[in-house]
Amino acid sequence: MIQRYIKYFLPLSILALTTLTSCKKVFQPDNYVAYFGGEIINPQDNYVLFMKDETVLDTIRLDKNNRFLHKFDSLAPGLYTFKHTPEFQYVYFDKNDSLMIRLNSLDFDNTLSFCGRGDEKNNFLIDLYLKNENDRSNLYEILDKDLETYNASIDSSYENRKAYYLKRKSEINWNPNFDAIAEAGLNLHYFYKKELYPYAHEYKTGENICPKLPKDYYSYRKTLNLNNPQLGSFSPFIKYVSALLNNVTYEKGKCKLETKSLEKNIKKLNIADTLLKDKNVKNIVLNNIAYMYLLEDQNMYNNKKFIDRYIELSSDEEKHREVTQIYNAVQNLKVGNLLPKVSLIDKHSKTIDLQNFINNKETVIFFWTTHAESHIKTVHEKVLALKNKYPNINFIAININDSKENWLETFKKYDFKEVIELKATNFDEIKESWVITKIHRTLILNPDGTIKNAFANLFDAHFEKDL
Repeated sequence: MIQRYIKYFLPLSILALTTLTSCKKVFQPDNYVAYFGGEIINPQDNYVLFMKDETVLDTIRLDKNNRFLHKFDSLAPGLYTFKHTPEFQYVYFDKNDSLMIRLNSLDFDNTLSFCGRGDEKNNFLIDLYLKNENDRSNLYEILDKDLETYNASIDSSYENRKAYYLKRKSEINWNPNFDAIAEAGLNLHYFYKKELYPYAHEYKTGENICPKLPKDYYSYRKTLNLNNPQLGSFSPFIKYVSALLNNVTYEKGKCKLETKSLEKNIKKLNIADTLLKDKNVKNIVLNNIAYMYLLEDQNMYNNKKFIDRYIELSSDEEKHREVTQIYNAVQNLKVGNLLPKVSLIDKHSKTIDLQNFINNKETVIFFWTTHAESHIKTVHEKVLALKNKYPNINFIAININDSKENWLETFKKYDFKEVIELKATNFDEIKESWVITKIHRTLILNPDGTIKNAFANLFDAHFEKDL
């Protein structure tokens, strides 16, 4: 570890130290100078975006050695985001922190490490994130279990995470402001799994588990502070609130809302408006509801009613424009339309026209990425089972959000010979044109290549009814 530090961080650290020591007021009470720098291996672009919530504060250019160093004359302590397209991660700054990062963009999260003043807190955050992501990727496998088995599994992993959190908190002795972030990363992931189980269990098995839930199942909700402005764009918070809103919109004693998507989602907007008092937090949650809704209901009249209510409650005019763009993209994915063309290649880097693979057969298109590794195996196993059952249906896999090298390397590990494998060459293009926001998204095309259902899910218990 020491040799790795010297090799990769020392040159940058010396540069930062020289700059810091030349600034006499760095550690004065009224001075909030901070530094952020690092090195990106295999960069996907020549810059890094530094953001607060969803607002870009600075665009930091990489030099010829793929390194960067940026001085902030005044940076308020708190949680920030840095983005190197298409990936992003969080970074927490205390007063006068000087943080260096190093990562390989081909394996962004797993290779990210921090060095410098404030590094221990940030290395804790990325470690906890990776533990939670690994835990979440295995979650699907236990959602069909009975309540006792499910609870035992998530309680065990929570206790392990909690012990790790308490150990690092004691060793690093971080301040209360950072602890609010660290504790949220721990607890909200656990609470998310509690909220998810009732409706995901029914979605997967058809069983209504709600009447069997103990009276204190949701007792943790009393401890929540949903209006901490620091948590507004923190992904564990957004995931938890989304699951919470799904639950509180259901009728008492049911895990499923027996009303139309429009009514359910307008109810979500109204509950979020009542529940969340911090304007920034509320806007972020309302935006998330809007994004998710537009992938559910493709009724143009419903969409207009929903968007009107969303705009009434949200004060984020920039996001209003983004939501409208998604709305317009969704209209292009209506039943009977042809899929908008996107750039695709095969394993030999040959440009592919998707229509050439349809061959007058119904076609199922699904997606995967190496950033969700457990999904790769699960989705291909599901597809192979369906392929055996429905031999007259085409199944096409499209890799998104990976380098060509990473994509091809994956085939050495897995045998996907029974499935047509293609790659999207422009992640932003396919994300915007096909509105890909969730990896479980599945498209079904008619034999003539027109859209049958652009918003299906392979793992829906009722998926085969669409075939």
